[in-house]
Amino acid sequence: MKKIFLGLLIMISAITLTCCKSDGLIKIGILQYVSHEDLDDARIGFIKALEENGFRDNVNIKLTVLNPQADNNVMQLQAKNLVRSNDIILAIATPAALAIVNEVKEQGKNTKVLFTAVTDPVDAKLVKSLENHGSNITGTSDLTPIDRQIELVKELKPEAKKIGIIYTASETNSKAQADIASNEAQKLGLSAITKTISTIGDLAPIFNSLVVNDKVDAIYIPSDNLLSSNIGQLNELNIAKASYQVPIIASTTFQVREGAGITLGLSYKNLGIQTGLMAVDILNGKDIKEIDVEMIEKLELAINKTSLIEILKLEIDALLLDRADIIFE
Repeated sequence: MKKIFLGLLIMISAITLTCCKSDGLIKIGILQYVSHEDLDDARIGFIKALEENGFRDNVNIKLTVLNPQADNNVMQLQAKNLVRSNDIILAIATPAALAIVNEVKEQGKNTKVLFTAVTDPVDAKLVKSLENHGSNITGTSDLTPIDRQIELVKELKPEAKKIGIIYTASETNSKAQADIASNEAQKLGLSAITKTISTIGDLAPIFNSLVVNDKVDAIYIPSDNLLSSNIGQLNELNIAKASYQVPIIASTTFQVREGAGITLGLSYKNLGIQTGLMAVDILNGKDIKEIDVEMIEKLELAINKTSLIEILKLEIDALLLDRADIIFE
């Protein structure tokens, strides 16, 4: 009996300590759509901004991080659980943001929702406008200067006539970027050939068709979750067809680091930090309705010299290299 009583006492003490530890902490949930380095960096940057401004897990806030790995059924359940038990929620990528916002409405709550890694939050119907949205939802867009990214084609290959664009058909963010890229290419006198993939198994035949059959001069990829998760495979395909000298124009620094040729793009860690500072404002008492949706503040010209010069054997203008913020070798 004494052993039983002692065991119960220990259990009750543990429960009491847990309750006391959680009591009074502001609960912040994070729903990350899938694991790949861009989205991972957005999460890391968000938490970094909180910590640097005095908000630490299990000290004055309680963080819960969930990741459905792009499984929609799992994501719906995770969204339900996060909305049920958190004061503020960060949603990373459009599918996660939609799941959280829909669940907030379903539960009739007024949970404060931040999003990041969302290209067009208005088109996604997350907010009615970027400014003066008047809702409990705001965040940061990862829309990059696609016009200036497409211009890089002409800087690498002034004689270029065709550009291929690849994106995942099911990703609305990617379609929006691809449409912009196509329009911007035409303004520069480039013919744009757009191809979509449904699974990563589609990538090799699509890539080879653009390079060998369509004879494109460059390929553009948006900040696409499926492509970013498999950027290594895209790089291998490009190496296998190196004799065709087709550079990959990317959207993010991570994509270039992993083998794409060049971008004027964003660091998702910086984007996460920017979103984290919005959370800090909310935690310090600012009304979320007064916080406008923000665009990325800092862009980086990133060049992969190994890919462009050693593998594709392209001649790169020295002035372009001098302008680079980051050079991967």
